[in-house]
Amino acid sequence: MKEDTTVLFRPIGQKEFELIEASDFTAFPPRLEMQPIFYPVLNQDYATQIARDWNTKDAASGFVGYVTRFRVRSDYLNQYEIQTVGAATVHQEYWIPAEQLAEFNNNIVGKIEIVDRFKHTESTEKHDNG
Repeated sequence: MKEDTTVLFRPIGQKEFELIEASDFTAFPPRLEMQPIFYPVLNQDYATQIARDWNTKDAASGFVGYVTRFRVRSDYLNQYEIQTVGAATVHQEYWIPAEQLAEFNNNIVGKIEIVDRFKHTESTEKHDNG
């Protein structure tokens, strides 16, 4: 019987990419003290917008933005409400408290995939897929 899963996305910077890679692409790293919420987003366009427009301009992200795609057990996600933080059909995300991230990671099905990558350039429109 196939598990019911929800596809989510998350924009990340270089350091977070390296930590995910160290987990063999199976888990997101613990949040920093100043990051009380882990926020996976519901669509690739929103994750791309953040990775391209924010991460590439942020020194803490290494001036690189990645878009990850992963699947989470839907029955686990049902305990969280979808949060709309901008355009109703685009800017939607889950707010997972940092102390619940290990449990969230345990509910990821399969690997965390890198579906896009953006680097800081004169024009952040340039990117390479994967």
